[in-house]
Amino acid sequence: MFVPAEYFCPDVRDDLFTDYRPEEDATMKSEKLDKELARMSGIIDVITPGLMVLFNESFAATNDREGSEIAGQIVGALVGRRIKIFFATHLYEFARAFHDKDNGNVLFLRAERETNGQRTFRLIEGAPLEASYGEDLYGHVFGG
Repeated sequence: MFVPAEYFCPDVRDDLFTDYRPEEDATMKSEKLDKELARMSGIIDVITPGLMVLFNESFAATNDREGSEIAGQIVGALVGRRIKIFFATHLYEFARAFHDKDNGNVLFLRAERETNGQRTFRLIEGAPLEASYGEDLYGHVFGG
């Protein structure tokens, strides 16, 4: 494995599962919650302790409150089975709940922003933010 670093200490796992939508959706159309839950059920049926699961915007097919509740229950159960989780999300309630009860084994990363709002394209450690920065994307796309 190529790693551009002077030092690297990997966390070796028995297997890796992903909960990404099939063929990541370039149209940004969300899928139905029942499809997300069926896909997650298939993963849960075969995972064992010592694995890693990558989540990318899982449970975004519903609102923040419901998605956060579903994600929280699933991730809590997986962590309880010694499964390592990486979860990219805009579900603020979910991220905040895990941040607030952090027991030292959770790392939160977010996109860095300059004080003027400029993107740095770097990830920094920090608490979840309620802001999604959708306005700058809207302005970029629609010239606002």
